[in-house]
Amino acid sequence: MDNRDEVREFLTSRRAKITPERAGLPAGSRRRVPGLRRSEVAALADMSVEYYAKLERGSLAGVSPAVLEAVARALQLDDAERAHLLRLAQAADGSDVLSRPRRRTARQWTPHRSLQWTLDAITAGPAFVRNGRMDILAANRLARALYADLYADARNQANLARFNFLDPASRRFYPDWERFADTAVAILRTEAGRDPYDKDLHDLVGELSTRSEQFRTRWGAHDVRRHGTGTKRFHHSAVGDLTLAFEGLEMAAEPGLTLTVYTAEPGSPSEEGLRLLASWAATEEAAAPAPHTTG
Repeated sequence: MDNRDEVREFLTSRRAKITPERAGLPAGSRRRVPGLRRSEVAALADMSVEYYAKLERGSLAGVSPAVLEAVARALQLDDAERAHLLRLAQAADGSDVLSRPRRRTARQWTPHRSLQWTLDAITAGPAFVRNGRMDILAANRLARALYADLYADARNQANLARFNFLDPASRRFYPDWERFADTAVAILRTEAGRDPYDKDLHDLVGELSTRSEQFRTRWGAHDVRRHGTGTKRFHHSAVGDLTLAFEGLEMAAEPGLTLTVYTAEPGSPSEEGLRLLASWAATEEAAAPAPHTTG
């Protein structure tokens, strides 16, 4: 699958974000483009305009690390954007073949028993495994309880991005909805750069772009970011407001998958909220009808 369009749009969008003043260049007058001109980026990267124009048209195959670093420096890319540019270049020349995640979908992949045991052993906070498309593939009891709204509607297909943009319940569940929306798109955009051959991801992006203007606008911005640790706010229908810290851990045994664990500050109202959530989850399970058997 050709990724030249992705490369072109990413580099163009980064160039548009850098003002001449920010780059230490005179602003001048009668500028017809937002941000820097191609010639200015080429000068900052110490290369010919023709060569930079070739790169911006999407031709990254065979480009040396030194050239990529020069472009990243000229465009003032942050760490996440630099990594994204490197992945785009690797995908363009095929050098990512061995490291590329194996194709998998939530329907085809089943967690090994030991992984589910590990998740179930985490009883003080929600823990789940997701892929780069934001499908939740495995979860402990508290994660299933936290994301009760996600699981309540089968149309979400246990996908966090689909829930974020297509399910109205997400607006209540995420007090900082705009922030969650930005993060979801950045994760998908990063995954698209890492594995441009993922048909399921292309299908998901197509669905969200068609059905959500909020997603479509964000997707066009080509923003990427690292998403490994931080704090998030939730509003759960049963236990109220929760402020939870999270850690995202890449799974060495399953490349492309991330284990996310949420915890609350000790002694905080949110820690008590998680205890209430665990009690609520146990009550919900006990009240659920037993599976029907015949004999």
